[in-house]
Amino acid sequence: MMTKAGDWLKGSHIIYLALPAVIICFLLIIWELALQVFHVPKWLLPAPSEISRELFIERQMIAAHALVTLYEIIAGFAIAIIVGVVLALAIAYSRLIERSIYPFVIASQAIPIIAIAPLLLIWIGYGILPKIIVVGLVAFFPIVVNMVDGLKNIDDDMVSMIRTFGASKRQIFWKIQIPSSIPNLFSGIKIAAAVSVIGAVIGEWVGSSQGLGYLMTRSIPQFETERVFASIFILALMGIMLFFLVFLAERILLNNYYKANQSSNN
Repeated sequence: MMTKAGDWLKGSHIIYLALPAVIICFLLIIWELALQVFHVPKWLLPAPSEISRELFIERQMIAAHALVTLYEIIAGFAIAIIVGVVLALAIAYSRLIERSIYPFVIASQAIPIIAIAPLLLIWIGYGILPKIIVVGLVAFFPIVVNMVDGLKNIDDDMVSMIRTFGASKRQIFWKIQIPSSIPNLFSGIKIAAAVSVIGAVIGEWVGSSQGLGYLMTRSIPQFETERVFASIFILALMGIMLFFLVFLAERILLNNYYKANQSSNN
């Protein structure tokens, strides 16, 4: 029987949520105590209490920069999903497109993004658009690759059976290949959710006047290490929340899809 979308929040699944929280609290306590015992200077490695204090005192400034970075992540991530899905559908449907475009998709990841970001600044400028493009370039690749694999790895026996009933290539593509590729698609989207945060920070490192990446580069020369760690904490939180939202969307969509199939079969 298919597990409901919200079942993972009940019963034993609460333990899986509580265990990481307990481990994180334990590590933070060890971190705090170790710094006090060995008298590590704050500029070298700040304690969790110092990072928390920085998050509270400078909350308005950090929040302002975080909103800019979050906008870059969401916009670039959305573009990556749209472009990635369209490219994957085209590559899987047409052998000609696969042979002509897929090598360029792979080659796009062979070029370090840190080398592309300065060129975008020269071509487009120092606005927010280059950062969104960097996020899209980093995030679209896992979506394309995973969805193409899902579209191609289908049950040959099922395809043969449907063809005996006179199904066309287009019908097989829309009725069999696309539904079977949804789990692979979400696997790629979850990877993209994590790397999109990296893309936004890289774009801000290369050239920006706002965002958490800019705040980090400005704080490091001034030895404001606690502010750097506070920015890293917010970035990690963004990545986790985006991954969590994709996970929820996957569970809800797949649950509704299987329910619709069961009702149609009945």
